[in-house]
Amino acid sequence: MRLREERKMVNFHSLYTSLPLLLVTLAVKFEDAESVSEAKQFMDAGNVLLAAGQLADALTQYNNAIDRDSTDYMAYFKRATTWLALGKSKAALPDLTKSIKLKEDFTPAILSKASIFLKQGHMDDALKYYKRVLVLDIQNKEAKEKFGLIPTLKARVPIADKQVEDGELEQAIENYSKLIMYSPWFKDLREKRSKVYVQVGEYYKAVEDLRAITKLQPDSTGVFFEMSTLHYTIGDLEEALNDIRECLKLDQDHKQCKPLYTKMKKLNKQLQAAETLIQQQQYDEAVKKFENAAKTEPTEYAHLINIKTRICHCKSKAGHTDEAIKLCSDILEREPDNVAVLSDRAEAYIQAELYEKAIQDYQAANEADESQRTQEGLKRAEKLLKQSKKRDYYKILGVKRNAQKREILKAYRKLAMEWHPDKHEGANKEAAEKKFMDIADAKEVLTDPEKRAMYDRGEDPLDPEEQQQRQQQWGQPFGFNPFGGGGGGGGNYQFKFHFN
Repeated sequence: MRLREERKMVNFHSLYTSLPLLLVTLAVKFEDAESVSEAKQFMDAGNVLLAAGQLADALTQYNNAIDRDSTDYMAYFKRATTWLALGKSKAALPDLTKSIKLKEDFTPAILSKASIFLKQGHMDDALKYYKRVLVLDIQNKEAKEKFGLIPTLKARVPIADKQVEDGELEQAIENYSKLIMYSPWFKDLREKRSKVYVQVGEYYKAVEDLRAITKLQPDSTGVFFEMSTLHYTIGDLEEALNDIRECLKLDQDHKQCKPLYTKMKKLNKQLQAAETLIQQQQYDEAVKKFENAAKTEPTEYAHLINIKTRICHCKSKAGHTDEAIKLCSDILEREPDNVAVLSDRAEAYIQAELYEKAIQDYQAANEADESQRTQEGLKRAEKLLKQSKKRDYYKILGVKRNAQKREILKAYRKLAMEWHPDKHEGANKEAAEKKFMDIADAKEVLTDPEKRAMYDRGEDPLDPEEQQQRQQQWGQPFGFNPFGGGGGGGGNYQFKFHFN
């Protein structure tokens, strides 16, 4: 009896002493279950956000899920998928590796890892992982295709390199491009193709490859310098400045970027000042600024051509006809399809009353780049040619097409005194009256801004035939003169003039 009681006491004591451990074990299991439940909730939320394209929020949810349950291979795979969607393949690789470690036959993760290696240009690693997929799933279409393709891709690299050595540049570009289709994150290929693009003069395409490289490597100061140099060479100063600033963000004392930035900043300031003067119609002052800019950059062809092009524009606008024609012609010898220069020379030809040449330039400009400016310019030149065969009010007064109002009035007064009918007698009187009416018509048109603008567009506001056509077009009854005043040969003029 006593022995039985002692045994009961021992069993109770054992139970008593083991109870805390049991409770802890139960608590751990409960906590594990709770963590798994929470992890599933975070996973579900992440899946919804990923499907909606809310990648940053999805990433946060997958992080929370992994914190709660680090044994879920799917959580790592989903987070890797999100990293890839964010364009961060390097961050995705460790998650894919962990997912495969947790579940060695998880084909989607193995396939994703193989795909990343292929895009990075790690052909042998990609081949190994595609082979691993085929061991698990012999019918996997993507793995079969890429596994068979990789040896061919590897063989193209030395072929393309040899083509560059042999000067077969277009063929080399074609081969590099086919490789980059499958390995867009392969930095070496981008570098090689960019160099060949420069050799064939495809500078913008070279810049595209270099820009891709800046996203593939953290320290890209040299690449940004190269991009800036290319943009500067082709005359794209704005983009060149953007690139050089990126270089200086990474290294503010960069030995190449810093002096180039100083030079480009000065040139840009000069060019902007000149363009401001053009907007203010201070063309002669703008020319001085452009000439100073040419001294800042006396060697780069693209910038010199741009500067000369703008000087040509200023000379044309300022009425320096002969200088404009000569300068524009010099540029067109090297760039015959330069639309801006063709248009500016056409305007200079119009000022010189060489309308047929103006028509030829506008036709050439319109063929090179059909635009509203070239079409309107061509129509105007054709009208002016037709108009020149009638009365030329500028010639009648003996003034240039860009003459100011005071010059026109001065010329008018002088000619009006000379040809006033009261100063002529006999047979000369009739000729003087005709001449005097032409002088009066010229003065009326050229001193009225609206009428002069019409005339400069190739329309004579005093031509009866054109007036009738306008009236019919506008639906006005014949005989109504929308411009007011005289016209039509000066038939209604009364000779009342003051010559003081």
